[in-house]
Amino acid sequence: MDTYKNKIIAGDCIELLSKAKEPFADLVFADPPFNIGYQYDKYHDKVEKNNYLAWTKDWMAACVRVLKPHGSFFIAIGDEYAAHVRLIGEELGLTLRNWIIWHYTFGQQTKAKFARSHAHIFYFVKDEKNFTFNDDEVRVISDRQKIYKDKRANPFGKLPDDVWNEFPRVCGTFDEREGWHPCQMPESLLARIIRASTMVGDRVLDPFSGSGTTCVVASKLKRTYTGIDISPHYVEEAKKRIRISVDEPIAGEVPLKWNSHFDSELKWLYHENKITTDELEENDILSGLFANKFNLRVGTLDTPYLPKDILKRLVYLRKGAKLGPLQRNNKKTSISKEKQNGKVVSGRDRCSCKTV
Repeated sequence: MDTYKNKIIAGDCIELLSKAKEPFADLVFADPPFNIGYQYDKYHDKVEKNNYLAWTKDWMAACVRVLKPHGSFFIAIGDEYAAHVRLIGEELGLTLRNWIIWHYTFGQQTKAKFARSHAHIFYFVKDEKNFTFNDDEVRVISDRQKIYKDKRANPFGKLPDDVWNEFPRVCGTFDEREGWHPCQMPESLLARIIRASTMVGDRVLDPFSGSGTTCVVASKLKRTYTGIDISPHYVEEAKKRIRISVDEPIAGEVPLKWNSHFDSELKWLYHENKITTDELEENDILSGLFANKFNLRVGTLDTPYLPKDILKRLVYLRKGAKLGPLQRNNKKTSISKEKQNGKVVSGRDRCSCKTV
């Protein structure tokens, strides 16, 4: 399948993947049609249930066949068929590691039921004992560090849990949105998956390439990619997105000037860690942790950007309305109320989780 290395191809993914002579993908990310009535360029997303399920098993089997023994397989799907996809994965011999809930803002509004504002992301592996998981690549600053200042906390932060609420849907008014495709995943969500499950140079496969986000992010993170989509129009537009990102810097090259890629990484970290610019300005420890994570992400640990410079850029992006709303809970407020009421609450009582 080297013929398709760093390419997006027009065609049927089941037919094209059946031609592969051996497994080639280290990671498969699939965001298939949900069978809920969307009108795509070359496909109307509404077929009879049994036909949809049979087709789902066929394309999943095709992906499993080209997945390397240590490979990971992520599938995004809606409520209607989530349980079916989970069972099909089991039938195909995959091991489920996480059933992730992607909770997003700007959900569909309803009148007769609660508004839906989530999707399911299944994280499967082919071998339950042999897989790639780069935990340090996706750790975030923990509450033990951020709020409780607990010395037991892992200095590299904690792993995100399996409810992801840092990534809003890519709506039509967003700068990131490509207007030629009806559905688009946020780059930051794909970045977390690709960082966690692949190494630099590994191959990422997206059998429903669509707007090309998976391939774009793989390229930015120095992975190789193969994208497939049934629409020649979507393929050509996705290739344009790839060409625009071709000049992104290679992590670790020195010196590195500030660029749009750094802004993207900075915004991703801001939303992942849910720390306001005011908190960073007031807390030198938090500011240092945040700066270290940023320099690790962009490969500037040898010549790091200082916390004050990173904060200055964050403030600039915030004032320019380029950061987006920060979703977070209000633990800090609740703790201050406890103090005001004269209660003494230990860190262990506030957090029943194990030290990370």
